[in-house]
Amino acid sequence: MMWPALIAFVAAFLFITGLGSLLLLRKKQSRKFSRTVSPAVDADLLRGVAPSLGSRIEKLLKPFHQLLPRNSQEVSTIQRRLARAGYRETSWVNVFYSARLVVPGLLCVLATVTGLYEYSPLFVYGLAAGLGFLVPDYWVSSRISERQMKLRLGLPDALDLIVICVEAGLTMDRATMRASEEMRGSQPAIADELNLVYLEQRAGRPRAEAWKHLAERTEVDTIRSMTSILIQADKFGTSIGKTLRVYSETLRIRRRQEVEELAAKTTVKLVFPLVLLIFPSLFLVILGPSMILIMEGFSEFFS
Repeated sequence: MMWPALIAFVAAFLFITGLGSLLLLRKKQSRKFSRTVSPAVDADLLRGVAPSLGSRIEKLLKPFHQLLPRNSQEVSTIQRRLARAGYRETSWVNVFYSARLVVPGLLCVLATVTGLYEYSPLFVYGLAAGLGFLVPDYWVSSRISERQMKLRLGLPDALDLIVICVEAGLTMDRATMRASEEMRGSQPAIADELNLVYLEQRAGRPRAEAWKHLAERTEVDTIRSMTSILIQADKFGTSIGKTLRVYSETLRIRRRQEVEELAAKTTVKLVFPLVLLIFPSLFLVILGPSMILIMEGFSEFFS
């Protein structure tokens, strides 16, 4: 009876996590559809008219907002992590704290419904509560890693667009804005970050400080190196277009080298599946009939 209850518990847990992922995927698809159908309508104006996903979830989880204790330092850390994952609205902080209570409660209910608690109530409920409390942190960390990977992949294309705009006669600020607009459909992560850089400069923040904030906000090594290069080029008066073109080519070479490194490691990684899974099956198929014949021969010899 234990295995069916355990399978039902894991299936229900995967269903809940998959449902949350589908809600976020639906939000992304609706944004892409709105941009495709009516590209002339600004996405910021649409966000100002329609309530966002974070605000809707916040209203749904409103009774759980203030149940967990908070302090300013922890809230600031969570805000930075959520912003790094792409969720900058303040409503996501309340959603995060509410999820730390709702997810353990749902897992405990699942353990009760599936009957898994009958084998060891203290262990099962403690495991469900601890796992549910850690799931929001793990989910945010995975979203941060995914967004950072998208930023690394989209940075060379963004740099090429900025170089083209700068060499066409635009200023660095306008080139950043133009690259953000052009890459909003193909690379929304890097387009969002470049848009924030442009908005900070438009609000009166110095260019060097705005790019430094980009490096601190994303914590991506390639963006941090690009920021240092831009600040040095602006300080010493060198050509920004040539500097960014060289750095973009360097990023593509580094990406190709990383792919080649991963391809070279596959031969070593295949050794363990071959030795543990494939070779025993081959030995059984090849040597099995021979061993049967040898055993039959020895039985006839000693009989």
